Amino acid sequence: MQTWFECKVKYVKVDDDGRERKVNEVYLVDAVTFTDAETRIIQNVQTMVRGEFVVDNIKKSNIIEIFPHEDGEWWYKAKIGIVTIDEKAGKEKKINNYFLVAADDIKQALQRLEDGLSYILVPYQTTSLAICNIIDVFPYFGDSVNQPIPANLKPLAQVTKTQVFEDEDIDVVYSADEEEEDIEEDTDDQE
Repeated sequence: MQTWFECKVKYVKVDDDGRERKVNEVYLVDAVTFTDAETRIIQNVQTMVRGEFVVDNIKKSNIIEIFPHEDGEWWYKAKIGIVTIDEKAGKEKKINNYFLVAADDIKQALQRLEDGLSYILVPYQTTSLAICNIIDVFPYFGDSVNQPIPANLKPLAQVTKTQVFEDEDIDVVYSADEEEEDIEEDTDDQE
């Protein structure tokens, strides 16, 4: 399960007409801890902002899932209510869940939310859908192919490791390379 953190960043932004103004922007970051969230937001904001910036606030978000779309200009925060039955007490219980949807307008956001929630089998109600102040979302990507390899490590293809086998009956340790060489020598002798 993902844990989302809302990170507020303050910096001086230069408008198209050249005027400078102070802005507070909120970003959503997928992270494990508050420290991880701070590290990730600093790395991502450094690529977008020229000059100095301050990470002003970090808090856990109540958003449980996002529905990103390439053509969505705004982020909409949706609140849905799911009614469940508490078997012990015998009463109905309403659970609220929050989602984030990228869309151009509220109608498109509602349609994308319904498409994204098509996996939910119990009835739910969309109780709120509004544009929110989140500027961008930074999820974790499992893109191990494009990640740079740290300087202290080598690619797996460059590393060849000799397997070592131990024989428990006799106190001998030999490697797989030695065994292959012995087999090759035996086949040469037989010819």
